[in-house]
Amino acid sequence: MLFLTRAEHFNAAHKLFHPGWSQEKNEQVFGPCANENWHGHNYDLFVTVKGQADPETGMLIDAKKLSGIIRERVIEGLDHKNLNLDVPYLKDKLCSAENLTVAIWQQLEPHLPAGVQLHCIKLNETPRIHVEYFGS
Repeated sequence: MLFLTRAEHFNAAHKLFHPGWSQEKNEQVFGPCANENWHGHNYDLFVTVKGQADPETGMLIDAKKLSGIIRERVIEGLDHKNLNLDVPYLKDKLCSAENLTVAIWQQLEPHLPAGVQLHCIKLNETPRIHVEYFGS
């Protein structure tokens, strides 16, 4: 089994806010991430796929093709956006790094070519915080 990882980058704003809670409770639970005026991150995204190399090309998938899929299905919809307001598939979800990582998986999985499977989505929200998702 081969594993190939493609790294991408995007910038986005969000806030962590549970609509059923008071502002005070949101601030207690989420701290500065509940800021009414939002906050942003410089996200680094790592998409790892797995499978067997094509005997004719020697590649699992052309890395440029994988990048194109990631850019079309994920980056274009997230980069320089407000995750809470601008991203339809995050509507009515708390925009945590965990929920965002799962949503990215869901956006990519159906668009990979035959024989190529998602193995892991790793999302770095800050230099000290990252989430990894290996599917359900």
